[in-house]
Amino acid sequence: MSNLENGKKYQKDLLHSEIDAERKSRDVVEKNEAQITLCDKPKQIGYGCRHQQAALLFVCLMVAYSMRTCMGVALVAMVHSHHDSNSDISNSTIDIPENNQTEIGSVGLLNGILFTEPYPTFRWNKTTQDYMLAAFSWGYMILQIPAGQIAHRYGTRYLLTGALVINGVVSFCTPWAAFYGSWVFVVILRMIQGLSQSCFIPGMHTAFGKWAPLEERGRLSAFAYGGQALGTVLGLPITGFIAASPLGWPGIFRFYGFLSLSVGAVLWFFGADSPAQHPRISVAERRYIEEALGQTGSRGKHLKVPWKKLLRCKALYAIVVAHIGQTWGQLTLYTEVPAFMDKVMRVNIKANGLLTALPFLVMWFTNFFFSWFTDMLIVKKWLSVTNTRKLAHSLGCIPAAVGLISLAYVKKDIVVVETILVLTCAFKIAAHLGWHVNHIDLAPNFAGTMMSISNAVSNLVGSLAPVVAGFLLAEDVTSEFLWRKVFLVAAGFYIVTDLVYVAIGSAELQEWNTPKEDTKGNIANDEQKPML
Repeated sequence: MSNLENGKKYQKDLLHSEIDAERKSRDVVEKNEAQITLCDKPKQIGYGCRHQQAALLFVCLMVAYSMRTCMGVALVAMVHSHHDSNSDISNSTIDIPENNQTEIGSVGLLNGILFTEPYPTFRWNKTTQDYMLAAFSWGYMILQIPAGQIAHRYGTRYLLTGALVINGVVSFCTPWAAFYGSWVFVVILRMIQGLSQSCFIPGMHTAFGKWAPLEERGRLSAFAYGGQALGTVLGLPITGFIAASPLGWPGIFRFYGFLSLSVGAVLWFFGADSPAQHPRISVAERRYIEEALGQTGSRGKHLKVPWKKLLRCKALYAIVVAHIGQTWGQLTLYTEVPAFMDKVMRVNIKANGLLTALPFLVMWFTNFFFSWFTDMLIVKKWLSVTNTRKLAHSLGCIPAAVGLISLAYVKKDIVVVETILVLTCAFKIAAHLGWHVNHIDLAPNFAGTMMSISNAVSNLVGSLAPVVAGFLLAEDVTSEFLWRKVFLVAAGFYIVTDLVYVAIGSAELQEWNTPKEDTKGNIANDEQKPML
């Protein structure tokens, strides 16, 4: 009996020892796995090539927006200040300054090609001028979807370099088109500029889909897209000073033409479509970016766009609606405020450029705060990505709407008006940390394609903003009452589109962003994949 009990005790002890050994072995394995996982997890890298690419994109967008917005101030110098605002649209006769009766071209070749004074002015009414301003958007929206597909297939470098070169050449030709042609030729050239600049936003979104990890997405994209604000800040006063200088209004277009060609050359030599194609990126940074985005960065491979699933995405339509509101308000601020300052506030062209630019300078600075703020909300997990995007959008739209409504009713004192414009633009930029980066949240692999869709639709609607303003101001461009209508319409767009975005917007990563591997047709070569 004693031997039997001893045997059972021995078996029991042996079983416990085996269990303890198994438990210790499992703990060691789990510890090793945790250590391996910790080692394999990509660490956040400091300053690197992704920041350099963001800086390049920033400069490209700054130049593009300077060229886009300079037309509003340039028209103030190009148009005869005493023309009849109700004259026929076809009336575009040319005037020489009253104190100089010399005909254009009679003082030499340089004067004939508008390189020296005197420079002509034109009798274009407000409706004609608004057609010129709207022409850019007409061209801009036509190539949006093809531009997104080109960026998706061939990358950002080729696309943006070509766009900058085309913009530079067209800008050089604009003074000759205005003088030797007519306002119709200016409209055509502005449409060509719009066609080429339609590549910028889809191309940049495609680039950020390859370069911007979620934890840095707000700051990197906000820095690069800050070129919109700074381009306006620098473009408006520079345009005013050039117009008032001996270079005259033709010098405006030559300056931006040279600048565009120069930036295009820089982008060609230093730009890269993805970390895998950058010749100087470190292994650590490339690994950090690609693993954070869940990409391999393979050369020569392009994911097939899942059009059916993409077009069924409700969150995409929320972005489209938000984009419409932003475009309408943006065009009102960029193209109509210089005319408002000239016709209602009676500000001279130098001060016009400076005062119109000041709100956008403030917007550029507040852009850094809102980008840091939204990234912090995401990294600290205080709000979900979806709620962060919605909060940012509302922070941009509601104050902008209030500002425009105030502008419609306050006393037309320059200090009061300028203060309202500064506050409006200071908050307006917050919306870019909502809808503007939302495409990348939903599907980094197809961010450029999605941006091209929303940009096309928004500019189709937004291009009507200058036309509607011209219609509302047709009776009297100096009427404060009629300008009130222009500002109230823009405020209405901000409010309605914000409500829609908050109601149905989302920032959840879509399952169709990464198609299943090893499935024929998911990855297509350039030669096999159709453009649309």
